[in-house]
Amino acid sequence: MAQSTIHGFPRIGARRELKFATEDYWSDRASRDELLEAGGRLRRENREFLRDAGLDLIPSNDFSYYDQVLDATALVGAVPGRYEHRRADVDLDTYFAMARGRQSEGVDVTAMEMTKWFDTNYHYIVPELGPDTRFRLSSAKPFDELVEATQQGVAVKPVLIGPVTFLLLGKNDEDAPEDFDRLSLLDELVEVYAEAIARLGELGADWVQLDEPAFVSDRNDAELAALERAYERLTAVPGRPRLCVATYFDHAAEALAVLARSGVEGIGLDLHHGREGNLEALDAIGGLGEKTLFAGVVDGRNVWANDLEDSLALLEHVERLAGDLVVSTSCSLLHVPIDLAAASELDDELRSWMAFAREKVGEVVTLTRGLNEGREAIAGELERNRRSLESRAGSARTHDPAVRERAAALTDDDTHRENAFSTRREAQREQLGLQLFPTTTIGSFPQTAEVRSARASLRRGEIDGAEYELRMRAEIERVIRLQEDIGLDVLVHGEPERNDMVQYFGEQMKGFAFTQNAWVQSYGSRNVRPPIVFGDVSRPSPMTVKWTAYAQSLTDRPVKGMLTAPVTMLMWSFVRDDQPPSETCKQIALAIRDEVADLEASGVQMIQVDEPAIREGLPLRRDRREEYLAWAVYCFRIATSGVSDATQIHTHMCYSEFGDILGAVGELDADVASVEAARSRMELMEDLKREGYEQEVGPGVYDIHSPRVPSRDEMAEKLRLAAEVLDAEQIWVNPDCGLKTRGYAETEASLRNMVEAARQLREERAPALR
Repeated sequence: MAQSTIHGFPRIGARRELKFATEDYWSDRASRDELLEAGGRLRRENREFLRDAGLDLIPSNDFSYYDQVLDATALVGAVPGRYEHRRADVDLDTYFAMARGRQSEGVDVTAMEMTKWFDTNYHYIVPELGPDTRFRLSSAKPFDELVEATQQGVAVKPVLIGPVTFLLLGKNDEDAPEDFDRLSLLDELVEVYAEAIARLGELGADWVQLDEPAFVSDRNDAELAALERAYERLTAVPGRPRLCVATYFDHAAEALAVLARSGVEGIGLDLHHGREGNLEALDAIGGLGEKTLFAGVVDGRNVWANDLEDSLALLEHVERLAGDLVVSTSCSLLHVPIDLAAASELDDELRSWMAFAREKVGEVVTLTRGLNEGREAIAGELERNRRSLESRAGSARTHDPAVRERAAALTDDDTHRENAFSTRREAQREQLGLQLFPTTTIGSFPQTAEVRSARASLRRGEIDGAEYELRMRAEIERVIRLQEDIGLDVLVHGEPERNDMVQYFGEQMKGFAFTQNAWVQSYGSRNVRPPIVFGDVSRPSPMTVKWTAYAQSLTDRPVKGMLTAPVTMLMWSFVRDDQPPSETCKQIALAIRDEVADLEASGVQMIQVDEPAIREGLPLRRDRREEYLAWAVYCFRIATSGVSDATQIHTHMCYSEFGDILGAVGELDADVASVEAARSRMELMEDLKREGYEQEVGPGVYDIHSPRVPSRDEMAEKLRLAAEVLDAEQIWVNPDCGLKTRGYAETEASLRNMVEAARQLREERAPALR
């Protein structure tokens, strides 16, 4: 008999209870006990739902107060020395200091680096590892949550980040030699995992899932040997529970061969995003023998309803290739909203095409029942699913002939500026007259309670559009005056009218749908509501011109227009899966191109087209990357190539491992690229230099994801590091990301220090005008 499971369930709560509980704790509005009680309540509610839904193997330890990789760091005691942690267990305040930094009562420590979780829009806290790192069991979290579930009467399957993935996703700490190999720490780390697995077994766990998603990307022989060595040791733990090693987001062909000959009892494969490669690999090794296959057939990353007939046929095929079968999602459901029933803004037709986390659990249970009892047992579900799929495929709402004709008519000329950067640079310097090390911000300023209240009042009909515009204009003027007072060279309007950098634009385009309550976790307490791209995309009218033009009318300093680029619009949305993503991206690019043209026509001299998600769209497998980068660059250039030489195009990229896309950064042909660098050591500047990058760059000099205020000297040192590598005339000075989530007090203090740091560098480098 097949069983059912999922990799994990959203932990934020149907009403974002976790966000409010953690933020109350951070701001001293709630106690530690109150935070822990809120977390316990969410876990109990999730387990109750999953049990009542009929799920056989319910995950535990999928809950986190911030991030599951940070949880693993705490579990194995890999706390960097700057946090001065001396206790046996990692306490809550040390845990949050690692995530957010700490600046109080004479303590000033920076946060650990944060980056994207594979090719998703979720962020994880990067472990810092070096030759002096020592591991020991330092958190009771997975054990306490197992006991908690047992007391609730729910049998669970604890989930841990696997030891090899933990090392591969880490970074070398500041004291590590340049050639330090983190895998040299494996044997000591695995001993801690062995202790944890043994304890979970003693507490009654039947299965323990160890996630090794690092092996869905290309891995070398040493890394595969490390995987083999790790599980040779872990399967030798006396009296242990059964072990399932799970992979997701792509195929794990090379690792599959290693795991198939190991002693683990189960292997989890993504049979949605990695379907073709994993099926080929299963056939190549002749199946899994007596092992259990955890078959991820329900997409855990997108909102579209599963094709139940197709999944049943797939399950019937793979059932013959394993000893036992467990039907599963492709990955954790933390990447999708919780409950479709809460998305009342969607009309009945759109809703019938979709499935959120709770509905996907239902799909897993339905497929398991159909596999065990036959199609007749789920005949009603199959018929409803068939009608839903046919409705979507045949709907006129998904196709716009005019949009398709325009996209088909694009030529190579539409992707090139009139002249090369060297010529454009001179035209821009003449027009803008900026000083050396020009200062600016990335776009958004803190959104006050008054700004959020005005937007809510407009939405509820309590104020009209005219009153709303007056309030937004007042906020824009306040932000402009503040920036002038701080001394910034290039200003922004602050984006008070925007709820989200993707949602704001999508709401003004055709082909997008939106919800009020379909939240997903981006990082920590930061939750987002990704738009849903269901049809062909176009821009009926200008989206930003009136706000930017008004801001520019208030000052003689240049004001940047702020837009979101096509790949980011795509990657940060739930995208239609009935056509190639490159086609949808091309349609979005044409809509952005129209907005760029309107901004330029209004007199805006600088236009920033943010592309923070370009790296996360990079396929995990190298053999597909060239094709992706080609269409990603193509779409950006469609959006930005219709302007004159004197109009300066900026872009922004954040929380990206840039190594694999450095060439593409230059090929975007933006005049200025601002990049996240505050949590790293400016290594990216050296990479850009080696790549021959000639345009201008703004390395983020302070981390806006932490509330701490960096000093002038701290930021000046980062600029010196950048100026040792790049020409001073290439360097801009800016934070690493937008300021929307920060408070005004810390923002103003940080920006004043940043401007002083730029002044100090100008004095050191000799005054020069651009």
